[in-house]
Amino acid sequence: MSPSRRSNAVRALLALACAGACGAASAQVVLTASSWLPPSHTLSETQKDWCSQLEQKTAGKAKCNILPRAVAAPPATFDAVRNGLADLSFTVHGYTPGRFITTQMAELPFLGDSSEATSVGYQRVYAKQPAFAAEHQGVKVLAVFTHGPGIVFNTKRPIVKVDDLAGLKFRVGGGMVNEISKALGMNATLKPATESYELLSTGVMDGTLFPAESVESFKIDKIVKYATTFPGGLYNTSFVFMMNQAKYDALPADIKKAVDELSGETAARQFGRGWDKVDRRGMAFMQASGVQFSKADPAFVKAVAGKTAPLEDTWAKAAEGKGLKDAKKVLGDYRAEVKKLQQ
Repeated sequence: MSPSRRSNAVRALLALACAGACGAASAQVVLTASSWLPPSHTLSETQKDWCSQLEQKTAGKAKCNILPRAVAAPPATFDAVRNGLADLSFTVHGYTPGRFITTQMAELPFLGDSSEATSVGYQRVYAKQPAFAAEHQGVKVLAVFTHGPGIVFNTKRPIVKVDDLAGLKFRVGGGMVNEISKALGMNATLKPATESYELLSTGVMDGTLFPAESVESFKIDKIVKYATTFPGGLYNTSFVFMMNQAKYDALPADIKKAVDELSGETAARQFGRGWDKVDRRGMAFMQASGVQFSKADPAFVKAVAGKTAPLEDTWAKAAEGKGLKDAKKVLGDYRAEVKKLQQ
């Protein structure tokens, strides 16, 4: 081969090599993101904002494809992400009864008045206890968080004492709230939040347990007539924001670093802060719609606390069975974190 032909061949090989390397370097990572809630819901919006921040942080090397509809019903979302039907989503732990035990810690009564505080405190405790992560095998947990303080809504009458709960049928979301409702003698049925309008409007259910935001989100403001609030909330709901583990493991190092920086406490705070905003709007919305509010007095709170206190012992024993060491202390640490964050 002549020197000129050899030189041309080398240049051609270098060009091919460069094209392959450049193509690999410029390939964009696309994460499919699914939400079982409407696009206008705060959780859908927060997930979208998180995706936008990832795209910005990676200078466009990573982006999300927000799917037009959910890849699975709410109770099946965890497995859908684990199995790769979507790369990114969130779900309620309690939608799959009996599957998640340690996470019920964040659902006990009277934990906090702010979603941001309960979410960030939850994430801090989660990060220190491997037993929480052990219940999430198959997905990369980006953050755990909670909604705002739980309220009792109904269509029939004011509820100002435990006895007022009797004779009414309530929708609950599952998890610890189901146990709380049983302890209070409520007739409760486990159903996803997305079914609330149909259940209440048809009279199948008389009430629901929700944070303030959900009355507007699920369009039940013209159906519910009465609301009872509790200091710190009657309950909370535990959520997980997650990514498919294989997808996360395959991310280039720089994109993985960006995902990590946007996860944990950063994401928990983002979800919590968004929920607090819509809770405030929801309260104003309900007041404008004429929903009659009752604030649980000390006697009512004491009665609820007495009936639900055994749930802490039950949870602690079950959580320790799942590997959470000294569960009561972990719960105490969580309460201390929330209190500190609310000051």
